[in-house]
Amino acid sequence: MLDRARPIALLVGRIAIGVVFVVHGWQKFTTMGLDGTTAFFESLGIPLAGVAAPGVAVLEVVGGIAFILGAGLPVFGSLLALNMVGAIMFLHAANGFAVDKGGYEFVLTLAAGSLAVAFSGGGALAADSLWRRRRVSVPASASLA
Repeated sequence: MLDRARPIALLVGRIAIGVVFVVHGWQKFTTMGLDGTTAFFESLGIPLAGVAAPGVAVLEVVGGIAFILGAGLPVFGSLLALNMVGAIMFLHAANGFAVDKGGYEFVLTLAAGSLAVAFSGGGALAADSLWRRRRVSVPASASLA
């Protein structure tokens, strides 16, 4: 039973985390705008805010989409987790744990979830596992032809 449920649970978790990142990244482009995001990053003391702001926005959108698709999970999961560690260090840690006080509870959960999914294989319908299966199913003699 558990073995049959695991791929679906990972699919649901992967999509949920991916959607959260896409929305947060999209907000940096639309709601705040890159200029507003850069100014916010500067106010936090983030080094190279003019590079970091668009980089984070792109990472969150592209990484979120990759999570939804289950593509490049180890790479994007690690990068998204590091992104959340940066958010903890520069913004949330000073506010304590509780999310209702601006603490790091939510971003820590995103970081941990990103890593868990990144190294899980991604579950059902993950592009990474589909590509892996396709490579494994090609007979060795076919690759020599």
